[in-house]
Amino acid sequence: MMLLHTMLRVGDLQRSIDFYTKVLGMNLLRTTERPEQKYSLAFVGFGKGNADGQAEIELTYNHGVHSYDLGTAYGHIAIGVPDAYAACEKIKAVGGSVTREAGPVAGGDTIIAFVTDPDGYKIELIQH
Repeated sequence: MMLLHTMLRVGDLQRSIDFYTKVLGMNLLRTTERPEQKYSLAFVGFGKGNADGQAEIELTYNHGVHSYDLGTAYGHIAIGVPDAYAACEKIKAVGGSVTREAGPVAGGDTIIAFVTDPDGYKIELIQH
């Protein structure tokens, strides 16, 4: 078995594509338009996504829905980075929102940071 993707509902598909590609450095892998069903999809990920053995993020825009309540069950997406401090600086330089600066996790020595996408989803950066 392999984790294929995580789906996030977004309020503005292009804004989300721009965040994941321009701020986090992912690639736009493919898009699907379903006008009769009133939704549009964009899959983003690193490298070639599933073709490289990497999980993807499915961004789903339901036509006419511009915001969602995130709920209390959702936590975050985690991305491994070689240098969390440098990643935060790069993200801030292109207009991304760093909501927890890079530093050791409470009670440990793993370096983490958090950023927030335009729809309010949290993304943890874990230095490895």
